Amino acid sequence: MRTRSLFTLFVALLLAFSSLAGIHAARPLPSLNSAHASLSRVPAPEDVLGFRPGDDRKLAGWTQVIEYFRKLDAASDRVKFEELGKTTMGAPFVMATISAPENLARLDEYKKIQEMLADPRKLGANPDAQARDLIKRGKTIVLITCGIHSDEVGSYLSSMLIAHRLASSDEPEVQNILRNCIILLVPSLNPDGVDIVKKWYDQTLGTPYEGTDPPVLYHKYTGHDDNRDWYAFTQVETQVTVDRIHNVWHPQIVHDIHQQGERGSRLFLPPYMQPVEPNVPKQIVEGYTELGLSIANEMRASGFRGITWNSTYDAWSPARAYSHYHGGVRILSETASAHLATPITVKPSELEAELGYDARVASPNFPEPWGGGEWHLRDITNYMTTAAFSLLKHAATHREEWLTRFYEIGREAVRPRMAGELFGFKIKVSENTAHLLEILDRAGVEYSWLAGERPVKLKGQTYFDPTVTYPSRTVILPLAQPYGSFAKALLERQNYPDLRDSNNHPIAPYDVTAHTLPLLMGIEVSTIKAPFSAAFIKRANILIEIPDCLVPRNRKTAIYKSHVPSIDEGWTRWVLHDPCYANVSLQDAEVRAGNLRAKYDTIIIPDQSPRTILNGYRAGAMPTELTGGISSEGVRALREFVEQGGTLICLNRASDFAIEQLKLPVRDITEGLKRTDYYAPGSILRTELDLSNPVTRGMTQQSIAWVENSPVFEIKSDPAAIARVKIIARYPVNSDPLLSGWLLGGERIQGKAALVEVGLGRGRVYLFGFRPQYRGQSLATYPLLFNAIPCVARHRILIYGERPEEKRGRGKQVAPGVHGHNGHLSHYLVCPNSRNRFRYS
Repeated sequence: MRTRSLFTLFVALLLAFSSLAGIHAARPLPSLNSAHASLSRVPAPEDVLGFRPGDDRKLAGWTQVIEYFRKLDAASDRVKFEELGKTTMGAPFVMATISAPENLARLDEYKKIQEMLADPRKLGANPDAQARDLIKRGKTIVLITCGIHSDEVGSYLSSMLIAHRLASSDEPEVQNILRNCIILLVPSLNPDGVDIVKKWYDQTLGTPYEGTDPPVLYHKYTGHDDNRDWYAFTQVETQVTVDRIHNVWHPQIVHDIHQQGERGSRLFLPPYMQPVEPNVPKQIVEGYTELGLSIANEMRASGFRGITWNSTYDAWSPARAYSHYHGGVRILSETASAHLATPITVKPSELEAELGYDARVASPNFPEPWGGGEWHLRDITNYMTTAAFSLLKHAATHREEWLTRFYEIGREAVRPRMAGELFGFKIKVSENTAHLLEILDRAGVEYSWLAGERPVKLKGQTYFDPTVTYPSRTVILPLAQPYGSFAKALLERQNYPDLRDSNNHPIAPYDVTAHTLPLLMGIEVSTIKAPFSAAFIKRANILIEIPDCLVPRNRKTAIYKSHVPSIDEGWTRWVLHDPCYANVSLQDAEVRAGNLRAKYDTIIIPDQSPRTILNGYRAGAMPTELTGGISSEGVRALREFVEQGGTLICLNRASDFAIEQLKLPVRDITEGLKRTDYYAPGSILRTELDLSNPVTRGMTQQSIAWVENSPVFEIKSDPAAIARVKIIARYPVNSDPLLSGWLLGGERIQGKAALVEVGLGRGRVYLFGFRPQYRGQSLATYPLLFNAIPCVARHRILIYGERPEEKRGRGKQVAPGVHGHNGHLSHYLVCPNSRNRFRYS
């Protein structure tokens, strides 16, 4: 146990004061509202939108945003606008590349420079000398991403203001930026959400609900978790961003523009709080500290107040910071929110203390508080655009330093490992390995197959081609490569520090504490601690036999969908998005209406607080038709559904709802415990399965659970209860349950249940004390969820060889392909639930 180190704060203060000492020599950039020379033929945003971004109560739709950027492209030789792909809901995913015209004419040359600096192995016999030449010729690549969280509306609106100034201004500072930088501007990482939020906002303007968040997820499946997908790459928006931007341009700086709550600081900038994930290079930490403090100091000198750093946000998880493991710093900026585009008034007494500072009191990392008052969307866009141009100014002025730092990160990454260091990882091939290798492939991670000596036999048949070198069932991944740190972060187990405040209370992580993909996916990985030599092959086809899988066919599964958006509900829909499940969304009114058994065989209630499931939005908080939850009527209907033979599956906190409302003979032992007694804030725990239960079909006894605000079960001590309850998964009796992350009070849950089946009438209730489909990553526990859904068809699946076009088909007993893409497996049309259990085809 230890408190947060004061050392980071001390270093930050030294950098802050040293930066302040030189501010008089560098004038801050003028605000966007000041007069400056511009090219009059370049359209301003208001010329297209009919209002200026930042005006009260005005939001732009995605079509309008695209129209503006297209007109900007047509009018300015500094802008190249392009569509990179399609979103989840089919909208254009776009990017504007902005730089001096002479730079835009040589983009391929600058991409090549970036590629060489990112991987120094591609340089000649004297790499440092060649790198110095490339650094002199190269440009700072800055990626600015906006609008991933669509209710943070100032972000995507600011993208148009930033683009217009860059495209039209003749200010010397802007000209310097254009000469020395190539700016990759993504107006929104979640375009679908732009229209979802605008539609709701326009619909509620002038009503008591103006400025509320929409009663649906603003990303079809992930909601706020779309910014937790930067190592799993499950969503198409993440995939396009990584494939078409990060891996093409290798930016030195990523400026991720966000908004935060309304009662704290006006703006957060790095450095981040501890802990920093241990595989983040020290040069990255130095870079985001220097740049974040430079922006903060320049803005303070310009009169902006309420700026904090070294507070609230950490740099622990690669789920939010792809660039930290790919040579670039992530500059997260978080500006205080209004009520969407509706202004608010914050009284001084309403300002709040946050982790690392108090918004009412000056402190070393919050030197000039904002005193309260009106807060408009224009304030938000002013903070955002000023921060963006301060960042760009630094990127241009210190171009060579940024490229040098970038090269040094790559040089350190590819150096040969020495005795005593970790050399790499050995990955054993199993049914989920293809998915892990696909993730590593997308991130540019290199690996090889150990060459095998024998042909493969399956069901008495030999598959052998004398012209082919066959792989073994082992993949070798060396760390001496450009993105070895990314692989290491995902393959090793996390040991999150035991951080406490002055009262000895655990300090909550900003997000979660574990991200070990082999544990989440049920893949065996071991470390390589010494150099070795063996025969390798780069590309491989591998034969895998998938055990029998039971596939639900023509059975109706309903997923409960509260009017209060649930991220876990979105992930559940995504995981079960397959025609064979015939799943539909089940909302409060239908639950309350009853007669559920006539329509559904299975009802799944995703993770949500019991109070929200029961009561929903309070009366007056939303339009009447959206208020109230399942209510007592819905509880009676759910009981009737199960008693008549239905299956009710409750995930994580929803299990407490079922225990309480259906009066099940189970109790949650974590209820009433303080965090000092028991705490598992997003960790991977060890479980043991009862293999005699059909829900564990196809699994081994040792398994895992993703535990995050999760219940732990104990059967009530009476014979009738014991007869009705079956324990399917429990925590080990005599060993530490923690596998990865952070766990306090683990001894309290030893031997307790993590998954139980409770009989009720002719039906059953499954209580999951964890999230078996966590963020589309926990493939190891997918089968527990799938097997709990009644099944009527059995399929045996064989997978081997190159992808044979003639063998396409769903649900047939064929041998769909596993093809090599940079040497990785890719399951192809495995079976009706292939997206769920194996690869997402």
